[in-house]
Amino acid sequence: MADHPFSYKSMKKLKVSVCLFVCLLYFSGVSAQPGGKKVLNYQQHDHRNIHFGFCLGLNAMDYTITPSTAHYSTDSLLANVSKLSTGFHIQVVSAARLTDMLELRFLPGIAFSSRLLHFYRNNRLYDDKQQLESSYIELPLLLKYKSVRVNNCRGFLVGGFNSRFDLAKTYREDDGIYMDLNLNDICYELGGGFDFYFPYFKLSLEIRGSWGLFNVLKPRSTPRPEFQNAIDKLRSSVYLFSIYIE
Repeated sequence: MADHPFSYKSMKKLKVSVCLFVCLLYFSGVSAQPGGKKVLNYQQHDHRNIHFGFCLGLNAMDYTITPSTAHYSTDSLLANVSKLSTGFHIQVVSAARLTDMLELRFLPGIAFSSRLLHFYRNNRLYDDKQQLESSYIELPLLLKYKSVRVNNCRGFLVGGFNSRFDLAKTYREDDGIYMDLNLNDICYELGGGFDFYFPYFKLSLEIRGSWGLFNVLKPRSTPRPEFQNAIDKLRSSVYLFSIYIE
């Protein structure tokens, strides 16, 4: 079966791009050289065993789609998320210092967004109304590896796992939605960014990717089974830009 130009394979390229960009952010911070001696802000923060904060951010939710082969025929549908919608998330930061360079972070929060699935038949649009909205309770547990502090800036990498619980996973056929999702998902996450130290707080900018480990498509009997039959596996992908105040 031929892939649509915006098929799930393109999501693999996007995942690689995010990883490369994260590494570039980190090593840019590591290789930065001080331009002269400066007053070091908020030095006590680096020596606290436990600290707290909050996070606000924007996200773009996507799916990695594996087409079905069990129901494949010459006129089968091909699914694709052809437009990423912008959502937002809010998190509470609880962080424990493990070493001077390593930190354990627990970031419970909520995230809102939606994905609009388009279905194609013979490279022509068949349906563009399968909009799956999500309201997640999230429980990320991450390790943060920090570079050496250079004046009032330092780079970092983060990675770990996130458990998600979708509060908006039920869809109504009255609204033209003929798909359903599982309630829970487990994701692995990778990101990076910079910490900036100010006199009374630390501000961090972070880019992070989150990729689901499990198929979230839930079997469901509907009057129009061609939508679910077109998909073998549906895995969540989320890309986040976050601002932290700690």
